[in-house]
Amino acid sequence: MAIESESNPNRISQEAFEREFLPTLSVDCAIFGYDDNNLRVLVRREYIPLDGDVHLEWKLPGNHVKRTETIYDTAARILKEQTGLENIYVKQFSVFSDPERLKRNLVDYEWVRPRIVDDRVVTVGFYSLLNMNDIDNSMLIEDANWMNAYEVERLMFDHNEIFEEAFKKLRNDLLHDPLVFELLPEKFTLTQMQKLYETIFNTNYDKRNYRRKINKMEYLIPLDEFQTGVSHKPARLYSFNRDIYEETRTERFDFRM
Repeated sequence: MAIESESNPNRISQEAFEREFLPTLSVDCAIFGYDDNNLRVLVRREYIPLDGDVHLEWKLPGNHVKRTETIYDTAARILKEQTGLENIYVKQFSVFSDPERLKRNLVDYEWVRPRIVDDRVVTVGFYSLLNMNDIDNSMLIEDANWMNAYEVERLMFDHNEIFEEAFKKLRNDLLHDPLVFELLPEKFTLTQMQKLYETIFNTNYDKRNYRRKINKMEYLIPLDEFQTGVSHKPARLYSFNRDIYEETRTERFDFRM
């Protein structure tokens, strides 16, 4: 019987698949990016044949774990295949082991059933953060799309649950680690940084309280550079210095406002 992994459209024989991959273990990734004051997540299209017609559905990027890989190797491989980038921030956040996770929707299950070895596939969830300016769109996988994180449509299998857990974990981690700088360009304004936090937490900060908070960040370096090409007074640009952050932090980062 010809099969394919949950996220790999390249058909191979069952014997070859089982020789290279672990049929019941996969990795799924919520890849977050920030663009034009919008938090986005990368999804990909799948074309599902049904009753002589083709249905368009969306899912998170993922794949089965190779027998020679750790799950972190698999996550790095997926990210490279999806975005063309290497060495981007990635973090494991949960394991999804519901025996019925592939059967949440009959159409999804009927599509994937001939392509898997076992009805049950345990998946490990990772989330990743990247600066969308670093991406050459020509390197994105075919049928990829950056979906607004607040407008995510129905995803296949249990991928809505995986996405929601990833988003929740991202918000919690941002309160305790300066991960926001993974989403910003190398040089940014304080207003851009504030808008990013506000977008992720779906709130608005008082500007004075926000500035008091970030003025304590010794690792936030003011540059002798200003915005260009703007209609308003150009704002000063800043950069994040991770070495200073690692050297100066004496207690856990806390961004609660």
